[in-house]
Amino acid sequence: MPETEARVIVALDYPNEDAAWNLVDQLDAGLCRLKIGKEMFTRLGPRFVERVIGRGFDVFLDLKYHDIPNTVAAACDAAADLGVWMMNVHASGGRRMMQSAAERLAQRPSRPLLIGVTILTSLSQEELNEIGFPGSPEDNVLRLAGLAQESGLDGVVCSPREAASLRARLGNDFILVTPGVRPASASLDDQTRVMTPADAIEAGSSYLVVGRPVTAAEDPLAALRAINAEIRTRA
Repeated sequence: MPETEARVIVALDYPNEDAAWNLVDQLDAGLCRLKIGKEMFTRLGPRFVERVIGRGFDVFLDLKYHDIPNTVAAACDAAADLGVWMMNVHASGGRRMMQSAAERLAQRPSRPLLIGVTILTSLSQEELNEIGFPGSPEDNVLRLAGLAQESGLDGVVCSPREAASLRARLGNDFILVTPGVRPASASLDDQTRVMTPADAIEAGSSYLVVGRPVTAAEDPLAALRAINAEIRTRA
């Protein structure tokens, strides 16, 4: 990817619109992209997504669709109408679901990226076993990522600790979007499998999802610039 491409995706996880716009007003669309997830989308709806895009930001719509194939394909098509840059589905929804979504988006003259969620970075080994997934988190990530690639998806969401294995197995063109990224000085919060931004890029991550290290910073733009500077040391 181009060296000048913004590789940090800042997570807009706020309980109200004013707080979200306060952050957006402090950031630079040339230095990051923005992720809009379930809480903000549920509170503010499609119009908020369109307004953020209107400010010049690429939007990763993080709704993790998981349903029957036709329903997911239709939802992805509706999300594409908003002009989002990227969206995601749960890879555990299976091959037909992912293929249906990819095929629906392929009919568009200009389509957003479609990626699959493998194993949530908040899940521990014990929790993974508890919900019936045998093997380690990495085993399951590799299996689901391979299925996503076979199903026509552009990439996956994964922990940065799985990035090197996925990059080696799935090639350089497959997109790896990694949450669970924290500068060395930051707290872990609710993530259990984390890595620094520079290490994540070196391991093979394409884009880094960053939340509180930027959103809770006294100067969010300065925090973003610092992460970008760290990334450039390994890119």
